[in-house]
Amino acid sequence: MKPDVLVMTQIREPAMSLLAEAYALHRYDLLDADGQADLLARTRRSIRAVVTNGHTPLTTDTIAALPKLEIVASVSAGVESIDIHALSDRGIPLTNSSPALLDDVADMAILLTLAARRDLVRAHNYTASGEWGRSGMYPLQSRTAGKRMGIVGMGHVGQAIARRAEASNIQIAYGGRRPKPELPWPFQRDLVQLARDSDILVAALAGGPDTKGVISRDVLSALGPQGTFVNVARGSVVDEEALIDLLSSGRLGNAGLDVYLNEPRPDVRLTNLQNVILSPHHASGTVETRDAMAMLVVQNLAAHFAGEELLTRVDVA
Repeated sequence: MKPDVLVMTQIREPAMSLLAEAYALHRYDLLDADGQADLLARTRRSIRAVVTNGHTPLTTDTIAALPKLEIVASVSAGVESIDIHALSDRGIPLTNSSPALLDDVADMAILLTLAARRDLVRAHNYTASGEWGRSGMYPLQSRTAGKRMGIVGMGHVGQAIARRAEASNIQIAYGGRRPKPELPWPFQRDLVQLARDSDILVAALAGGPDTKGVISRDVLSALGPQGTFVNVARGSVVDEEALIDLLSSGRLGNAGLDVYLNEPRPDVRLTNLQNVILSPHHASGTVETRDAMAMLVVQNLAAHFAGEELLTRVDVA
């Protein structure tokens, strides 16, 4: 008998077909609310694994309704939509796809940094519209080499960002829950001081209730009118009202954003600003990376059912 797997989100081919070959898939993602409730009622005592992502809620009630659940495999890096405490209470492992996407997300952080500091979008429009020919040379911008970058969240993604920034002659410091003595960069526990000491502040930490609003008004204010804020984490980690206010008033220089508080319809007060570079939560949006993320789901489930060590287990303790 193939193990029963609840599919809360579809993953890319060929990974999806590989799942279908190895498991009895129950497509929760294709049903409306009534159909989902009926599916859970019919399969609750047979489901042994869940495939999901960082956006589809996997609640305490749903976890409790699956007494045979052994593993949850997320195709995303973020796990804030998953009740990790409910999983921890039952000793159910959770896996994600972080290793597959760290290079693309780090690239996006550097892309947003450079585009924001060199005003790339407006410079493009200035050139394409013919304004260059009518009005002359574009205004001078601020260089990036030699500047100071503070990274909030020095996990694998944060470290990949730091290595790229160092190669561009940018000085690195970082903040987070705890210092990592094995790393070569200075740690600053006080995020306000980290921002005060930085020209560029990059959010690269996990989302969820524990990090909600940690990039506060005070942190953003400390970055100052020449500062650049870059977010490749989650929209929830920043006080978006403060971000809008400070950017609008010139008390924060500019921002490069891949994530927002309300997705996929971010606040128009933010998206209408001229000193913001916008990306539609697409840092990991390459064919190669999305394929690799999907394959990690397949590989983690295969490892679990073979009694082997999981490839990308998330600490849910």
